[in-house]
Amino acid sequence: MSKVRVHASISVDGFGAGPRQSRENPQGIGGLALGEWAFATRTFQQILGKDWTVEGVDRKDGGTTGIDDACFARSFENVGAWILGRNMFGPVRGPWPDDSWRGWWGDTPPFRAPAFVLTHYPRAALPLQGGTTFHFVTEGIERALERARAAASGRDICIGGIATVQQYVRAGLVDALYLAICPLLLGSGERLLGDIDLVRLGYGCTEYRAGERATHVVLKRVR
Repeated sequence: MSKVRVHASISVDGFGAGPRQSRENPQGIGGLALGEWAFATRTFQQILGKDWTVEGVDRKDGGTTGIDDACFARSFENVGAWILGRNMFGPVRGPWPDDSWRGWWGDTPPFRAPAFVLTHYPRAALPLQGGTTFHFVTEGIERALERARAAASGRDICIGGIATVQQYVRAGLVDALYLAICPLLLGSGERLLGDIDLVRLGYGCTEYRAGERATHVVLKRVR
């Protein structure tokens, strides 16, 4: 049966995004630094193929291997569908003015599977290259999960977006969280877990290890 997973990067002070998300700052001010551990990896560069600059990493070498690379690669393993918050899809607010916004990732998003975007406003499905089709779901998180399970055909489902992750965790619908804790402080922004009581919800830490640029922690529902 499909497992529901979260793969996210957070700062030492618990933020999963910086403040004031915009087209210029997709992850909020300072939030892009949360991804530097992943940008450096060979897997990221193979999947995204963009000129991400990371201090101390020579892209001519094709990216780094090691623990960080293995953990980033795991975020794409056995994934049959995605569920994304609208903020993760883009900065457009309110009713869709048109269909011109197609996501942050260009014509070939990295998801390579159906991706269900939570929104209050209907929009036609958006097929793109590489196997990604964005479907816009207005019926709430449980309906989005039903559709994602059907599309995943037994493979796992990944949840993305701070508020969306919080909703699914609070509803007891997430089986595991794979967190990369980055050695930086953001000071403000959006905390991934906020005031969520993971102990009460039955989670325990089942794995932790230090990577080259982040510490990786796995939280699973153990009861």
